[in-house]
Amino acid sequence: MENSDIVISVIFLSQTVVGILGNSFLVYHYLMLYYMRCRLKFTDWILQHLIVANFLTLLCKGIPHTVSAFGLKNFLDDIGCKLTFYLHRIGRGVSISSTCFLSVFQAITISPSASRWTQLKAKSPSYIASCVYMSWALSFLVNIAFPMDMRARQNNRNITRLRVYGICSTVHHNKELAQTFNKILNLPLPSGNLWC
Repeated sequence: MENSDIVISVIFLSQTVVGILGNSFLVYHYLMLYYMRCRLKFTDWILQHLIVANFLTLLCKGIPHTVSAFGLKNFLDDIGCKLTFYLHRIGRGVSISSTCFLSVFQAITISPSASRWTQLKAKSPSYIASCVYMSWALSFLVNIAFPMDMRARQNNRNITRLRVYGICSTVHHNKELAQTFNKILNLPLPSGNLWC
């Protein structure tokens, strides 16, 4: 390994370890509150789902990329690639939506009592559970099609439509599907005319 590869590996490892330690501390904190029978605020419920989503992201993206950065490239099979890719996308989607729910709920909470938000201030705690569960359900449904063509990283370089995503790869079968996939992932299309 070169020096730059070692630096990148250590950065991946430190980010993953700090993320796991931070989330573990938060899980421990909420477990202690649960066992002490403390009453939780409504924002704590959103934060608990955010912790689960962050754990999914760390386990499905942080750990495989850290292992890959240390030189072990082909350690997942096809099913492992599909599962980690799918769970990472679910965790990322729920993390984004939980952060949005938390922001909206806090904005409603701190709004002045003379504003138009007063009616929502009383009703918003009853909507939190349904919104968070809906974000999980939508993430499961929306992301179900993405790992269908995902495969373990292949050593064959003759495939012109092969797209490598770190430890996994995919072969795009048609141009429209590849463009939609790349727009959602914010990836540039391959240069040249690969779509013969």
